[in-house]
Order: sequence, then C-alpha cells, then structure tokens
Amino acid sequence: MPDSRVKDSINSVITDLMDKVMDRVLNTDPFIKEEHHSKKPLYAALVPDEIFKGSHFERRFVTPFGGVWEKLAEVVASEYHGNCETGEHITGEIGTERLRRIQEVLNKLEHKGKKGRQLPDWSEELKYVLGGKGELIPTTVVCDVSIKSTVTNKKYAFEIKAPLPNSDQTKVSKEKIFKLLAMQPPKVDYAFFALPYNPYGKKEDYNWAFPKRWFDMNNDECVLIGEEFWDLIGGNGTYKLFIQEVNSLGKEYKDRIYREFLGIEPPRDIEEDVLY
Repeated sequence: MPDSRVKDSINSVITDLMDKVMDRVLNTDPFIKEEHHSKKPLYAALVPDEIFKGSHFERRFVTPFGGVWEKLAEVVASEYHGNCETGEHITGEIGTERLRRIQEVLNKLEHKGKKGRQLPDWSEELKYVLGGKGELIPTTVVCDVSIKSTVTNKKYAFEIKAPLPNSDQTKVSKEKIFKLLAMQPPKVDYAFFALPYNPYGKKEDYNWAFPKRWFDMNNDECVLIGEEFWDLIGGNGTYKLFIQEVNSLGKEYKDRIYREFLGIEPPRDIEEDVLY
C-alpha cells in the first residue's frame, strides 16, 4: 500500500495547479463583465454572462493542466521507484529492417488493403519487428515518462495520453514504443501506452474508436489503463488513493469556484465524486 508521501505528492501537484488557476481567474486575469459587453454586445444581449464567465474559466484551466498526468506520474513514481523523469531523450541504435517493419506495421493499420484494414495485435507485431536486422541507425525517442526503478532494477518507458486520445497521437505513441523496444542493445525493459483513467469503467469495456485503430485496447499487454498504470508506477493501491485524493480536492475547489468565481451558492445536488 502506498505510504503517506505518495498521497502528499498527488495532493501537492493538484493543489499547486488549482491554486494557480484560481489566482489567475480571481486576480490576474478575471472575467470583466463590462469588457465582455463592450467587445461582444450581441452575445451579451442574447446569452447570460455566466455562460461566458464559465468559458473564461475553462480556457484558463485547460492549458496549465495539459501536462498534469506526466507531473503526477513523476512525483508518484519517484516516491515508489526512486527515479523518474519526464521528457527523457533515449538514444540507441535500430536495425534498418526493424525500422522498415515498424513503418510497414503502421501503414497496414492505417490503410485498408484488399481484405480491409488490418487489426492490431501487439505481441505478433512486436515479434515481427524484432525479427528484422540490418545496418544499425542511431535513433532518439523522447519519452513522456521514464522510470529507472530501484525496486525492480528495470527501466520503464511510458507514453501517457488523456483517456480519449485522437488517432494521430496514438499512432505517434505506438511508433515510439516500437522504436524503444527495437533498440540494440535494449535501452528499456518495458514500454507502455498508458491512459490515467478509464471513462468506460473496466478495461474490457474501453471503446473509444481512435486508439483502437492502433492498439487492441482491451487486450494488448503494452496498454495500461487506470488502475494497472497507477499501481505499476506507485505500488498496489495507488489508483484508489489517486481517486480518493482527486475527489476530495474536487469538493473543496468546486465550492470555491461557485462562491468565489461565479459568485453563487453551490447547488445542493452537486455531484461530488466523478472519478471512480
């Protein structure tokens, strides 16, 4: 079970980001009703100010939270595994035939052949790629998150994407994972495509179409979703701790946003726990 330091690390990252957002929307870049009316009088005449005030908050919330998953993974994995980096450049050599086969696999997944588009099968694809040889070519891959574990003495690399990634993002991630595992000699022991939580519930129910073009999201061993990802980087029970901490902080910040930003009382039936 993760110790209190993991909980404190999760709390620290989210609190720091949320406090910066709150300071911006309340102090340094607030929604000014008169300015909105002046710039967009037609909108102001037809739509309540609160709608645009909400949009103002959203735009200032989404940008700083763009890298939150990598930051959370870094602090959690550092506590549990001892070493973790974001944006590490991993350089190695890959045989030309392996590089060619990586592109061949990706092309078959992307484009329809005579029998239709090929379905993803990670274990068979990786086996095929690693069967290639050829002249070694220096190659560099930038990892979202990498862990050099003092617990397992293994090196892990992760491509971490939001729970509903688009097709292009997923294709790039798959190519990077292939290259990491194709390096000679190996530079990592494991490489994964990871989603921090699953909006569909169980892994077998995950059904967002775009990444399923590139991975068998329900069965590929290189795909980690929700609990299996957090428990790998932070130890058993980390995902449950993560969910509890986010939902707990959510209660506090929702109340502040209603009262301090929107200037209204929170509704009695507000949904509190949204991550599960």
